[in-house]
Amino acid sequence: ETTALVNLHKQRMIEMSDKEIPQIYLITPTNADLSFYTEILAPIIDICPVACIRLGVSSDDESIISRHADQLRDVAHARDISAVITNHYRLVNSLGLDGVHRFDGAKTIREVREELGAEAIIGTFCGNSKHIGLNAGEAGADYISFGPVDHSALTDDNIAEFETFDWWSEMVEIPVVAEGNINHDLASKLAPVIDFLALGQEIWKNDNPKIELNEYLLRINS
Repeated sequence: ETTALVNLHKQRMIEMSDKEIPQIYLITPTNADLSFYTEILAPIIDICPVACIRLGVSSDDESIISRHADQLRDVAHARDISAVITNHYRLVNSLGLDGVHRFDGAKTIREVREELGAEAIIGTFCGNSKHIGLNAGEAGADYISFGPVDHSALTDDNIAEFETFDWWSEMVEIPVVAEGNINHDLASKLAPVIDFLALGQEIWKNDNPKIELNEYLLRINS
């Protein structure tokens, strides 16, 4: 993919973050098979507006990652949707993706930016820490994600409260993503103070993810 097209995807995300209604940021299932992208994902994003899709495959096997990335890239770029990968930033350029989502706050943003260049989308998860988010922004992150926003059997008490997103939206220009344990009511509540709503298992665990995603869209647009 050309640098110009990668830059277009990056600029599109920035522009979309200026809208009052948050945009959908999808995270693919960690255990998806290759048919997922054309048989499940493609029909959903054909009718539901999505700004970005993150490859969530859990494998560290480059051949497996590459096969999934090829499928995601083709589906996403055909619809002018940005495609980023989880953590594996050294694979971004060779796989023709638009960027990477890191999980280490501000620690490697400068290193990743040096590797990928100015045009790549670089986002990072910052837990519930505004301080880490600010450091990541200063280091050059294009967006910050906070979460989880609610408790689950797998999370402790360290959730990202509404106040964190509210403060960020008032004080910082860098786009903010909410992710992790987002139910319908929380989506409605967070909508005015976030730029992107990240959804993964919230929709994929349902028998009909298209209907579930539409419910989230109704909540953030109401």
